[in-house]
Amino acid sequence: MPNTLKNIKIARIASVSYFMATQLGRQIRYLKDQGMDVCVICSAGHELSRFDFSGSLHYECVEIHRSISIWHDLTALVRLFRIFRKYGFVLVHSTTPKAGLLTAIAGFFAAVPIRLHTFTGQAWVNKRGAVRYISRLSDKVIALLNTKCYADSRSQLEFLVKEGIVPQNKIDVIGAGSLAGVDLDRFNPDLWTQEEKRRLRAGLGIADESRLLIFIGRITGDKGIIELTEAFNLLLRDNYNVDLLLLGPLDRDCGGLESMSTDYNFNSDRIHYTGYDDCPEKYLAISDILCLPSYREGFGTVVIEAAAMGVPCVGTDIYGLKDSIIDGHTGVLVPPRNVEALKDALRHILDNPDLLMQLGVNARKRVVEEFDSRTINQMTAQEYECLLEKNRGISKQASGQ
Repeated sequence: MPNTLKNIKIARIASVSYFMATQLGRQIRYLKDQGMDVCVICSAGHELSRFDFSGSLHYECVEIHRSISIWHDLTALVRLFRIFRKYGFVLVHSTTPKAGLLTAIAGFFAAVPIRLHTFTGQAWVNKRGAVRYISRLSDKVIALLNTKCYADSRSQLEFLVKEGIVPQNKIDVIGAGSLAGVDLDRFNPDLWTQEEKRRLRAGLGIADESRLLIFIGRITGDKGIIELTEAFNLLLRDNYNVDLLLLGPLDRDCGGLESMSTDYNFNSDRIHYTGYDDCPEKYLAISDILCLPSYREGFGTVVIEAAAMGVPCVGTDIYGLKDSIIDGHTGVLVPPRNVEALKDALRHILDNPDLLMQLGVNARKRVVEEFDSRTINQMTAQEYECLLEKNRGISKQASGQ
């Protein structure tokens, strides 16, 4: 690690603990292990138990509501401002929309020298009217007040520039994309024996000979859950021997407003809902195809996690997923909100086991070559170093040295 980063005080901020733990956990630990003084800031949640907050890794609880709430948002903004002044951070780096807006404002007024934000998808893409206008304006404020921004995929960067949200010279992608890459030591198919996989399937009530489709993420309409369950039920109607595993929290259980419950279309005994689990790799080890028919994604980290386990993905042809899935090579892209297209893509793969195997092999090879978390984390630290050196140069010029 470059000496210029040692003991540097930084903060990583997100709205909810689920996102912080599942998406940024390894990167945060990497930065801490390299000698940086790291503060994690997000809403409280049991997922934070995955961190060892000691030494140079700290936690500050700020309840950041994903929905608009004037009082709660002002309270969170003031608390962030006070925390920034208290610690004297040199760099703050936010992710998720609400955390991004509040961090940008608090960081600007607290005079934090380096203020960063990573865009991971735009909630306003499928919205209309005032909600779309306000959400777009929020993203523009984030871009305006921050020192620099990032997108977790090249296609998302192009979308943000085209929409006039961020100037071309103020946004970048680290490496090949993704938020923090994949832990290949953890997402390794060789770690699971055939006997362990049989026991896990049996515990879920899934037969050895059944093909298992898996969804991992928040259980919410924007993730295409309705289309997925409808397409799956059509496969059952056509006598395909398949099961569907839904792995993830309900949207309302991780700070969202959506009230979708497991009562909706999940009543088949071939659909299995487990809720949140901090070991998704064990479920990927027994799965055949990842399904992610999202309406919007910044990149789709779960896609490359599944790919690392040799599991190809059927996802939607939208920005973000275009980067994480190479159509016809590591998975298949289908139009969003299209049940028939999703069903047909799944049928094609299920009818061609050699294709299924080859897609999985290609997917893992690509992840090993492009998305190893060790490489992405190192690139992130190098990016921090460059920004710190640039800031030091500006400070010297301002002081006349």
